[in-house]
Amino acid sequence: MTKRPDGKLTFETFGAEKGPQDECGVFGVWAPDEEVAKLTFYGLYALQHRGQESAGIATSDGKRIVVYKDMGLVSQVFTEADLATLTGNLAIGHCRYSTTGSSTWANAQPTLRSTDHGTLALAHNGNLTNTGDLAEALAKLAPKSDNDMNATTDTEIMTALIAAQSGKNFESSALTVLPMLKGAFSMVFMDEHTLYAARDRNGVRPLVIGKLDHGWVVASESAALDIVGASFVREVECGEFIAIDENGLRSTKWATPEPKGCIFEYVYLARPDTSIAGRNVHTTRVALGAQLAREHPVAADLVIPVPESGTPAAVGYAQESGIPYGAGLVKNSYVGRTFIQPSQTIRQLGIRLKLNPLRDVIEGKRIIVVDDSIVRGNTQRALIRMLREAGALEIHVRISSPPVKWPCYYGIDFASRAELIAAGLEVEEVRRSIGADTLGYVSMEGLIEATTIAESKLCTACFTGNYPIDIPSDLSAGKNLLEITSRFE
Repeated sequence: MTKRPDGKLTFETFGAEKGPQDECGVFGVWAPDEEVAKLTFYGLYALQHRGQESAGIATSDGKRIVVYKDMGLVSQVFTEADLATLTGNLAIGHCRYSTTGSSTWANAQPTLRSTDHGTLALAHNGNLTNTGDLAEALAKLAPKSDNDMNATTDTEIMTALIAAQSGKNFESSALTVLPMLKGAFSMVFMDEHTLYAARDRNGVRPLVIGKLDHGWVVASESAALDIVGASFVREVECGEFIAIDENGLRSTKWATPEPKGCIFEYVYLARPDTSIAGRNVHTTRVALGAQLAREHPVAADLVIPVPESGTPAAVGYAQESGIPYGAGLVKNSYVGRTFIQPSQTIRQLGIRLKLNPLRDVIEGKRIIVVDDSIVRGNTQRALIRMLREAGALEIHVRISSPPVKWPCYYGIDFASRAELIAAGLEVEEVRRSIGADTLGYVSMEGLIEATTIAESKLCTACFTGNYPIDIPSDLSAGKNLLEITSRFE
């Protein structure tokens, strides 16, 4: 059973520029004595920052799997009555931001496939880099009539490949397919009786295991475990496959671990109350701010953050520098993706819909503005203009990450390299472009030190261009999944 929208839905993002977006968040629960749909709803609510385009939940009562999904935020998609129809002992959920495949209902997850040995539902965070090879393998494995896909995502290809392993149960099918996959994937999937989860050999995207009194939870971030009352057990390891059913949790290593965790999770993507690889994200961001103050000191009257992502680093900068911290910008927490098309007049307001300066706080002061990153530069340019209009004497911008110069192919929707302002300009040129009095980025060495993780175990590709997983030419050329796979139809 599925739910479709009554018409075509489109989204607009208020503001001058969207920031980096993660592809999605995933959540899974096996708990016979719990309302699994509601647990999944709250888990996805905690992961909403990872994807705001669509949301979906699949549940099983042991006999059949029911999927309910739609475009929009988690709170827009599900009502109390909807969740009441989703009964059972296990569930998986997904909130999506598209990187591979367009933002349409067909691409909302979980995906669903029926086979002669059961039904498979799957949700995925990350981005595969060998979709062309996988589509070719699928075309050889399954007849065209069994291989039609309405969706245009790498998730759909993974689902189809696992389902196409005829004569096997899903556990053995997954262990056959997982070594075929290249790129970043942290996934949860299920049949009528068992919850499964797997993580790529590099562990690019986070995935954690939690324990309920009488059940188990798997989620993209540890903060989601806290929200549903699950205790943190451990991370799903790189190259690990797990299955959870009435017999408990069992683990299989399908690949030799080669850790390359995404460093940008610490900078921006993950919630500050999440921990990754044993390191709290908020603590890391405060340390980054302190490092910024050491690397790029400046005489000023006030340190203010660009809320919310710049707040911990601004706290660290203020603590290290001794310059007072203040809230110079007010954020409208309710501005985001909406079904209402803004008028041209509203569009011209740009960033003011999201952020508005506190004139009494910043007027006549030399201020340090701390943010997590600069992508295209449009937001910072508009923000600086707004702060000058509010009376700031000097504006010194400090960024708690190095310059973003390279696109991500592992599940973050950055701009293309041509659109990344730091890819074509030196720091002084970026400063002039955005209109700041001074500009300072934290060093690569300072960022790595703040994570307390060895550089060899981190993916730093968006800053350095060193991609730990090979990028095929068709993907680096910007082709989408439909273009890559069309030659196999």
